[in-house]
Amino acid sequence: MPFKKIENLARYETFIVVGVIMVIGTLIKLLKIYEFSSDWFWFLAGAGLIVEGIISLIKQRKFDRKYKIIERTE
Repeated sequence: MPFKKIENLARYETFIVVGVIMVIGTLIKLLKIYEFSSDWFWFLAGAGLIVEGIISLIKQRKFDRKYKIIERTE
């Protein structure tokens, strides 16, 4: 199953690492230790959103396979 490999890569740890890198990068830039383009923060934010989306997709597919939703009609 191709999602199994993606699931191993797209863990919450990856999302947390992206956030930590953004925080450290912001601190370095604010303390004027090193000057770099803010576009890198947008790149990291986009990567974080992709990871979050993959995590949500995997969890939704697991839920859909486990439970069948039946609508009640009154």
